[in-house]
Amino acid sequence: MILAVDTSLGTAVALIDDDGTRLSDASAADPLGHAEVIGELLVRALDAVGTGSISHVVAGMGPGPFTGLRIGIATARTFAMGRAIPVIPVPSHFAAALTAIEHDAVTGPFAIVTDARRREVAITVFDGTDADGIPNMVADTVLVARVDADEHLDGIRRIDVETLSAVDLARVGARSLAVGRTLTGAEPLYLRQPDVTVPGAPKKVGS
Repeated sequence: MILAVDTSLGTAVALIDDDGTRLSDASAADPLGHAEVIGELLVRALDAVGTGSISHVVAGMGPGPFTGLRIGIATARTFAMGRAIPVIPVPSHFAAALTAIEHDAVTGPFAIVTDARRREVAITVFDGTDADGIPNMVADTVLVARVDADEHLDGIRRIDVETLSAVDLARVGARSLAVGRTLTGAEPLYLRQPDVTVPGAPKKVGS
């Protein structure tokens, strides 16, 4: 079994078997409060499948807000560490792209667009799937002012996503694992720095 965890939008957890069949999933659409619900969702998803061996954990790496994204990635890594199993990092937009292609029958170029807050959106452009069944990214993820998004896309079909399927995140991870591909590195895709910064040294006060 493969466990997937994502907190790039709401909070989503899912388990699939080795052929990509959904075994269980649990989610909360609230874009805040990840820390309050992720434990309960994880327990619910695990309880639904009973006993079984989990071989890998897929972590949704964003784009997403700094704090929320860290909670999901930390959960995935902690779970994997506790069971001594590998973590597979997957960009979260790949899951939304797979949903569009395989569930909504979207064809041709299209853009996954998610809220990045501060009146901005994160945009990734895809076009179908490649030979491995993984969404084919044709333009890297960028951060764009919400009012400029349509101009930036210049006619490319736009799919605004508010929730993400952890089942499809797990499927992307499983497909990349099967062919030995790495879709992204270990660093989350924040797109911007966190609001909270380490304070500088205190100013010297003259005598």
